[in-house]
Amino acid sequence: MFYQLYEMNHAALQPARALADATRMFYSNPLNPFAHTAWGRSVAAMAELFERTTRRYGKPAFGLHSTTLEDRTVPVSEKIVWSRPFCNVIHFERALPAGRRPDPKLLIVAPMSGHYATLLRGTVEAMLPHADVHITDWVDARMVPVTEGRFDLDDYIDYVIAMLHALGPDTHVMAVCQPSVPVLAAVALMEARGDRFAPASMTLMGGPIDTRSHPTAVNLLAEEKGTEWFRDNVIMPAPWRVPGCGRAVYPGFLQLSGFMSMNLDRHIIAHKDFFMHLVKHDGDGADKHREFYDEYLAVMDLTAEFYLQTVDTVFVRHALPKGEMTHRGVSVEPAAIRNTALLTVEGENDDISGIGQTRAAHDLCVNIPAGKKAHYMQRSVGHYGVFNGSRFRAEIVPRIVDFMASHGRQERAAAKPRLVRSNQA
Repeated sequence: MFYQLYEMNHAALQPARALADATRMFYSNPLNPFAHTAWGRSVAAMAELFERTTRRYGKPAFGLHSTTLEDRTVPVSEKIVWSRPFCNVIHFERALPAGRRPDPKLLIVAPMSGHYATLLRGTVEAMLPHADVHITDWVDARMVPVTEGRFDLDDYIDYVIAMLHALGPDTHVMAVCQPSVPVLAAVALMEARGDRFAPASMTLMGGPIDTRSHPTAVNLLAEEKGTEWFRDNVIMPAPWRVPGCGRAVYPGFLQLSGFMSMNLDRHIIAHKDFFMHLVKHDGDGADKHREFYDEYLAVMDLTAEFYLQTVDTVFVRHALPKGEMTHRGVSVEPAAIRNTALLTVEGENDDISGIGQTRAAHDLCVNIPAGKKAHYMQRSVGHYGVFNGSRFRAEIVPRIVDFMASHGRQERAAAKPRLVRSNQA
């Protein structure tokens, strides 16, 4: 009943939110003399802060309408090119100049860990000038009717394989955080079968391949509690009045609560600073806060079976590095990978996937030739900085683009971005 109580409390606050929003508009109206005083701006700031902290945030839009190709700005349009009940693949179609050779096809597998794929907006934006970008757009589990059936880790792997088949040969795949394990498993299964649609290269970024290496607080919690504890304490039926009513889910608001509690002081300070920005009429500072938290606070539910199987396989049993992971009864053998090139990327200050956890993929993929493997550790960034931010754009993206160009199965002539400075681990 906890989820239902959460929904009831949210509904009960709706009149208060409406009043707060009306108060904000009244004391922000330039025709109101109080709007030009510190007192009036303080009232408006308090009203906005209350409304924002009690709001349910919907799925954000990518909003990427253009990119730059060879010093030209070209339009970008979103198109769904593959669809299943629990995921769509979005293609960011660029209007390429006439005669320009095609760029590498890239499938970005976004994490299915509580946030929407738009969390990787910066990742997509940075890759658009260099690749034909596609991204997995996972569906909020509470919005999928029970009649569509289950979705677990095995289904996730099947989805990745089906996506690669749909995109065709010579596709590159990039897994950000959580999908590193199922993507590695999917590629291993494809290579073991001699699948010609196995990707040309695989980039794993900040992923929990082996959480026994420098375990973080997230890893230790999973090991300490065990799978049954999570089954008993965080799995709930989706509430009524949503399409997936009755589906067993891991609610996104619980995942968000866990993430925020890890850095609670930082979030409290950020909201205090937001209040002061509003009082001082600092529009830029307030807009940056809104932009970040509109994304960060938008969360989605996961199916219970996917969440529990992931916790058990990745964090409790460490099945992949121990050689015990299976997919529908078939052993997952990373040693079967021989043709797909492997690039791993880690962040020096990552508090979600510790140093060495992603690099462990190299120890498992023993039959990939040395010339087709590379590792990069980005200094001075945390988990988010592995796939977003200025250092990602300046130092990580050029390495990914160069790696794809070097290991594509067709000759490439795309321009490569300039490396700003070397920071090779």
